[in-house]
Amino acid sequence: MAAVDGDWDVTVKSPMGDQKSVLTINSNGDTFSGKMAGSLGSMDIPSGTVNGNTLSWKMDMTVPMPMTLDCTATVDGDTITGEVKAGAFGSMPVTGTRKA
Repeated sequence: MAAVDGDWDVTVKSPMGDQKSVLTINSNGDTFSGKMAGSLGSMDIPSGTVNGNTLSWKMDMTVPMPMTLDCTATVDGDTITGEVKAGAFGSMPVTGTRKA
C-alpha cells in the first residue's frame, strides 16, 4: 500500500462553512482513483495523479451548483493538507487525517 492510500477524514473550509467528508485514495503508481463523500453527496475521482506525496485531481461538483473543482494535496505521514480551487469562489484550504 502506498503512503497516500487510504480513507482520510478531511475538512474543506468553504464560504458555506466547514465541509467534512471522507476522501478515499487508491493509488496505482503515478495515478489514483477514489471519491470524496460528505454531507453534500459523493464525488468520484476518476483520474488523479501522484507525484511523490503530492496528489492532484479534479472533481465535478453538482450540489449546490455544477462546477469542476481543481484539487491539490500533500500527504505527510497521517496528515493531508492542500487546497480546492472552486472557480470564481477561489481557493479553499483542505486539511485532514488518515482514518485508523
